[in-house]
Amino acid sequence: MEPQKKLINSVDGCVDEALRGLVGASGGLSLLKGHRVVLRSDLDNLRGRVALLSGGGSGHEPAHGGYIGAGMLSAAVAGGVFASPPPASILAAILSLHNAGASAVLLIVKNYTGDRLNFGLAAEQARNHGVAVDMVIVAEDCAFERPSKAGRRGLCGTVFIHKLAGALAEEGCSLDQIVAKVTGVLKGIGTLGVSLSPCSVPGCLPTFDLPPGDMELGLGIHGEPGIKRSKVGSADEVVKTMMHHMTNPDSQSHLPLKSGDSVIVCVNNLGALSCLEMAVVTKATIVCLEGRGVVVARVMSGTFMTSLEMVGVSLTLMKADPETLRLFDAKTSAPAWPNLSSVTVSGRDYVTDAPVMRTRPQDGSHPEGPLSPVMRKVLEKVCSTLLEKKEELNSLDRAAGDGDCGNTHAQAARAIQEWLRDHVVPGCPEQLFSVLAGLVQEKMGGSSGALYSLFLTAAAGHVTEGPSNAAAWAGAMHAGTQAMRRYGGADPGDRTMLDALCPAVDELMKLTTAPPGGQMAVLQTAVQKAASGAESTRSLTARAGRASYIAADRVTLPDPGAVAVAAILRAVLEALE
Repeated sequence: MEPQKKLINSVDGCVDEALRGLVGASGGLSLLKGHRVVLRSDLDNLRGRVALLSGGGSGHEPAHGGYIGAGMLSAAVAGGVFASPPPASILAAILSLHNAGASAVLLIVKNYTGDRLNFGLAAEQARNHGVAVDMVIVAEDCAFERPSKAGRRGLCGTVFIHKLAGALAEEGCSLDQIVAKVTGVLKGIGTLGVSLSPCSVPGCLPTFDLPPGDMELGLGIHGEPGIKRSKVGSADEVVKTMMHHMTNPDSQSHLPLKSGDSVIVCVNNLGALSCLEMAVVTKATIVCLEGRGVVVARVMSGTFMTSLEMVGVSLTLMKADPETLRLFDAKTSAPAWPNLSSVTVSGRDYVTDAPVMRTRPQDGSHPEGPLSPVMRKVLEKVCSTLLEKKEELNSLDRAAGDGDCGNTHAQAARAIQEWLRDHVVPGCPEQLFSVLAGLVQEKMGGSSGALYSLFLTAAAGHVTEGPSNAAAWAGAMHAGTQAMRRYGGADPGDRTMLDALCPAVDELMKLTTAPPGGQMAVLQTAVQKAASGAESTRSLTARAGRASYIAADRVTLPDPGAVAVAAILRAVLEALE
């Protein structure tokens, strides 16, 4: 097996290049020379305040470098991918913060043995340098019912601690005050992850095997497998399973949660879940919690602490009192912190009334007129022609499209036939065009439905005048064609329905000057021009529509849209003759 391809330059350089990318793109961050340490670029603002330092292995981006800024971390130390950072870099970061005038340094550490040892060693060395240092360990994983001696892992709940401690430090609280406050909050935080795939460290094979259709519950963020494997259920089922596991009183690492409790929720993308799935899981989480009587105060949904490209999600709950909410809502300049509203999520009615639409034109009843019988006859002929041509149009469309052109035209024809059975044809052509536009928009589907509907809607405004006004009909055809060109973006010569329609409409414009006896001759010529226009599309290269994505030499048949237009115009002529 080959290691998975990654979009990097080299396995050895990817961590340093990623740090340079983060810092280079953000005006508020700096790099410490010779170390994988990211700092606030405005360290002067730390004077007399407690500085916050966190960090850990790389591969969890945007953690922790993305959480550096006023109101959150002062600095972050990165190790290699999934590897604890070296004590020398942690110490260099502590001393940089101390030298900038910070009154003390608080280390926020995830509960992994390597991190505890390396941050602990750096803390001891810093104390020997006369720095006031303390350490808070985040261990909020709810996976293990009986945690081992190593204890619970630190996961995405760490980001909540960055935020609360950062807000307290920004307000000028002392080191002891901050430690006391966050230690209390930590008891009310729980996280659980679920994944549909493993991940792979650059240059290595995947960290575990997960057959397609299976999911792993309770995994950490370093590629290690979880505690339970099962088939992937629906989003609602998966969220329900996670919530049950997190809050199950039989588990030693559960988060006690009862009806009436207020929580802040983090729905965290472990790396490669689509944003669409994330939003579905977020909705499921809110519904699940509210179903248990829990008040959802805030929700952050997005990518906050990842495990490279793992397709998975973790849920973090933090019990929230008004003071926690105040600190959570405090502003921060950290680039990875989301721009959230400070409105309570639960109990908000988020559906707005839709505007009142006019009734659909095809539902109304319109008076008949002298033109009604002839317009009915023309429509019936057009519909029967399109139904006859269904297979021919489909097979033309298979050559360059998705093979459904005949079906969509037949759908429109059947919808019009059904409407004709139950309604009189309005005497006013404008009303008839509006009805037809409404029918094809709703029943025809595809871009052809939109194009025909555009044509009819734009044409309707031009045929309001008297029954015998041939010039108005010509103007209507012209206006409809122009609307198709404007919104569809195609021109004659692009191998579309316009190649049949435009030559015919150009000919029909002669109706404006033709004597009453010469009108049928103009119409006959227009129909011939539509037919030869459709035929000419055999030699054209498609430049618009779906056929434009197909290799030109494969398309030697006429364009189905143009053939359909020519057939419609011929049907109109035959009915009038």
